Amino acid sequence: MQTLNGISSMATRTLVAELAQAHAQASGRAVAMHAAGGVDVVRRLRNGERFDVVVLADDALQALAREGWVGPVRAFADSAVAAAVPAGARAPVLASADDFRAAVLDATAIGYSTGPSGTALLALFQRWGLLDALRPRLVQAAPGVPVAALLARGEVSLGLQQRSELLGQPGITLLGDLPAEPAFTSRFGAALGQAAGPGAQALLDHLCSPDAAFTKRRHGMTEPS
Repeated sequence: MQTLNGISSMATRTLVAELAQAHAQASGRAVAMHAAGGVDVVRRLRNGERFDVVVLADDALQALAREGWVGPVRAFADSAVAAAVPAGARAPVLASADDFRAAVLDATAIGYSTGPSGTALLALFQRWGLLDALRPRLVQAAPGVPVAALLARGEVSLGLQQRSELLGQPGITLLGDLPAEPAFTSRFGAALGQAAGPGAQALLDHLCSPDAAFTKRRHGMTEPS
């Protein structure tokens, strides 16, 4: 049987890899999962690269579906945006929106991603009227590079990204999810790729099954609400 070939964004790579391995063991069908920054995944699909299953930020995947590169999008997982600082650094209190605003204004450099969490953060700073003031201190991680790497190298003093991307990373202290206001969650979707091969549907069903909920929680994500 031909190996199933899938791709995911970096934010979901460890979760998708574990679920795909479990499916391979249960079904006897080999699965090769690849991961790249969301921007690169979109580019590769639009260039005609073939994958049986695609897991990506929901808005980007919906756009690919409208263009015909993937099939109908199914909800895969949700991930809250969290904050972190370099290991050993002073940990600011983030109990309220005012606390978060103060931490952002106090940070010498703020790391954020090219993914949905980064887009949402820039929109938040714009709503708060802080974007122009913060812009010189905003450091966007390159596609495929986790914000945790910027923190560990001391390039930023505050990092903001999906909890799943920060969880368990070396050289950082995870502060936890953002306060209830302005907390926000990133939604990830899954879809069959254009001309997906036999067995791809079963893999997609496994990734989106309620039975995967425990594994998603262990990787810092939750079932779509």
